[in-house]
Amino acid sequence: MCPSISPTGKTRGWIIPVGGAEVKENNPQILSRFVELCGGANARIVIIPSASRLLETGPKYERIFMALGAESAVSVDFETRKDASDPKRLAVLDGVSGIFFTGGSQLRLATLLGGTPVAKRVRELNAHGVHVCGTSAGASFMSEHMIAFGEEGSTPIAGNVRLAPGLGLTNRFIIDQHFRQRDRLGRLTAALAYNPFAIGIGLDEDSAAFISPEQELEVGGSGAVTVVDATDLEFSSMDQVDEGSPVCMLGLRVHILVAGSTFNLHTRVASPGSLVTSKK
Repeated sequence: MCPSISPTGKTRGWIIPVGGAEVKENNPQILSRFVELCGGANARIVIIPSASRLLETGPKYERIFMALGAESAVSVDFETRKDASDPKRLAVLDGVSGIFFTGGSQLRLATLLGGTPVAKRVRELNAHGVHVCGTSAGASFMSEHMIAFGEEGSTPIAGNVRLAPGLGLTNRFIIDQHFRQRDRLGRLTAALAYNPFAIGIGLDEDSAAFISPEQELEVGGSGAVTVVDATDLEFSSMDQVDEGSPVCMLGLRVHILVAGSTFNLHTRVASPGSLVTSKK
């Protein structure tokens, strides 16, 4: 699937994947910035908690966004694929300025929402300027190619990662979350070994990639974001090794970005951004 095309005169909304376990009270920087992008006191946010099987997930984020000053925050769950075609549920998305996907299981999101009217509607809204944020599983689901599941570890292993179609807001990157905490460098690089077109973005917990309509990624939160760029990949043994064997990859570029650092998805150039770099 391809992202919806922004009509002439319209600017695409921000895409904001979050690594999970984001701070939710006492200075929740990531969620506060999302509310501000959505209009602050005029923010109208819809929460989609379908990745989670916990009934309190949607109402919890309703309370969080209202406490952060949003005008409205409404949770709408899609428990079946039939729900994702329900005109009444789809109507909740009318007039929103932000959409938030909670954590849980990204494979559950894909099987419930993939190819449905609600998935198409979210892509259209993002193309028309609505901002889309997702945490943990909700972050992984955003891209065209989604990591469905895989083994932990720092080394890419043939067969240790499984990809599935995601929401399709972009085809420029593949997301992995809880990155450092769950040692997921190996499965992200293995995903890139299949096709090095995409950029790998590994999000630590309480870390987010704020991706502007101009395709500039800026890091927010207290952790780090690992960017793996396979543009200049010289060699991959993925097609030669047996399943379960380590994969040789030569020519990867890896950037470790922290709050304020940037990465341009067009030029593939990283910058310390707003970090203080002056010498003492």
